[in-house]
Amino acid sequence: MGNAPLTCLNYINGQWVPARSGATLKSRNPSDWRELVATFPRSAAVDADAAVEACRKAYKSWRLVPAPARAELIYRVGELLGERKEELALLISREMGKPLTEARGDVQEGIDCAFYYAGEGRRLFGQTTTSEMGNKFAMTVRQPVGVCALISPWNFPVAIPCWKAMPALVCGNTIILKPSEETPATATLLIQIFQQAGFPKGVVNLLHGIGEEAGQALVEHPGVDLVSFTGSSETGAKVAAICASTHKRICLEMSGKNAQIVMEDADLELALEGAIWGAFSTSGQRCNATTRLILHRDIKSKFTTLLIERVNRLRVGIGSHPSTQIGPIVNASHLQRISDYVEIARREGAKVLIGGGVITDGELRNGYFFQPTILDNVTPDMRVAREEIFGPVVCLIEVGSFEEAIAILNDTPYGLSSSIYTRDINRAFQAIRDIEAGITYINGPTIGAEVHLPFGGVKQSGNGYREAGIAALDVFTEWKTVYIDYSGIARSN
Repeated sequence: MGNAPLTCLNYINGQWVPARSGATLKSRNPSDWRELVATFPRSAAVDADAAVEACRKAYKSWRLVPAPARAELIYRVGELLGERKEELALLISREMGKPLTEARGDVQEGIDCAFYYAGEGRRLFGQTTTSEMGNKFAMTVRQPVGVCALISPWNFPVAIPCWKAMPALVCGNTIILKPSEETPATATLLIQIFQQAGFPKGVVNLLHGIGEEAGQALVEHPGVDLVSFTGSSETGAKVAAICASTHKRICLEMSGKNAQIVMEDADLELALEGAIWGAFSTSGQRCNATTRLILHRDIKSKFTTLLIERVNRLRVGIGSHPSTQIGPIVNASHLQRISDYVEIARREGAKVLIGGGVITDGELRNGYFFQPTILDNVTPDMRVAREEIFGPVVCLIEVGSFEEAIAILNDTPYGLSSSIYTRDINRAFQAIRDIEAGITYINGPTIGAEVHLPFGGVKQSGNGYREAGIAALDVFTEWKTVYIDYSGIARSN
């Protein structure tokens, strides 16, 4: 493909350095595995030690920098992201496969995040309130937590690190970004932008490597005060257990089994567009992807016909090609996982209406491509209706009523995103009230997020904290209550 491989390094205490062992790993283009995108350090506990030490040292002075001054550096990151948007988008597309249009949106999310949290530098509001005693003043203030380990996934390699890093930094914390081993080059370019923006050494650090090695070393490290993790619910549970044993604060954003309900009174064309992009954008590799379509029986046949027609027209291709709508799966093992789930669905009685297989011919033969797939005759107890597939596979489930649709949507261990298409305002508000999810869309797909609103889920999709918006400030700050007694006399209450 004509691109020279990149050599990535860790960024620790203001210096670009290899792993102490000298060991490296490789990142390849999922659209064509023959293309080596980058080599990067295989970091170990000793490298994590160095990053934590740099963070702890820098925290002493960084926490005392006025928040508006911290915010100016974050704003500068936003400007630089804008200047290098196309460069980043191309790299994202090469490294993890998403189409260029989506990659540009990924970077734009980082830009929006920077400008939003730069504004929070002049807020970070506490509260003043009354005291139960005379001549006494009471208030609350936010204070930083300390050293934050940010463990991010590959599917949004700019947006999600920015969601974590920017609120952490504006609140006065120091950070170590541990990116996915699938996207080391994108993470390196992102941290180069933070470096260019002028953050003092040790405030922003980058640690490459495997999750079970570099990531686990950070999670277990006694010098880390907070872990922000995005990934599977299974891994999140392990991370949470370690953090509980060491009394670390932890923010978890995890798996989803999201559903879109289409009622008999819905605008079917609108619901169709939502289903297409909810299920198949990023090749279904989103925690908030639409993996279940809960269809009222009165419209199921017509809607299914329309859905098949639209899926047939989707252009699967190399991520960096301008005409591509659906890109590759991130790697070979994940491709096999998706294929295995389709076979499980067949054995359990589901019917493959379209797709269902790995693409092995033409210009895509050297990549990890899976056909956009529709499974029919799915029942709520099937594994494909309950477990996260994380691929371009959507399950059709028929219902006879609004109440049944809500019950089936909620019948899952997860609760990240949800959607209902209906023209009935009463049903819409009942859905808002009764759906068990952190996000509910009315007449919109399950995907999408705005940086000034909280993002996260319930049940096994999260642990009570939220990313984005002012809710993220509660992740990255501690509340301190302050009393000022100006009575001049000794008293207690």
